[in-house]
Amino acid sequence: MTSGKRPRELGRAEFVAAYGHVFEHSPWVAEAAYDRGLPADADTAEGLHRALAAAMRTGTDEQKLALVNAHPDLAGRLARAGRLTADSTKEQASAGLDRLTDEERARFTALNDAYKARFGFPFILAVKGRTKAEILAAFETRLEHGRAEELATALREIERIALLRLKDTLP
Repeated sequence: MTSGKRPRELGRAEFVAAYGHVFEHSPWVAEAAYDRGLPADADTAEGLHRALAAAMRTGTDEQKLALVNAHPDLAGRLARAGRLTADSTKEQASAGLDRLTDEERARFTALNDAYKARFGFPFILAVKGRTKAEILAAFETRLEHGRAEELATALREIERIALLRLKDTLP
């Protein structure tokens, strides 16, 4: 919550300022959710998540692809340069991605590069609560998928990331 107000008590600008970050660098999701009208349960993490996810799903294919591309590589250049959003920094650190050995970093870099070369967008996984081994296994498995399947998987993972972020801020 921002300023002690519940999501449904906020004006549009306040709402977007408070929740526009939930879908990485894509405030259009919060704008669309607000414009559609927030449901009665939008003052809870799950309710607000449903509203935001529904708004995201109604976005254009271009907006959804831009949303996917707005996410950083896992343990990638931006992380090493300290240029992730606060949310992404915390999430990647929770999985130990800020404490990689040189060998692990090389493996993540190779997998990020292979994934981007194959699909044209970054690998996205809700890493909170996962181990490095689980993340690496997901990389390996998902590299075998087709592009459409991976884009759908990336969007589901983005929805999961958003829910975890909301659970950190709302009841």
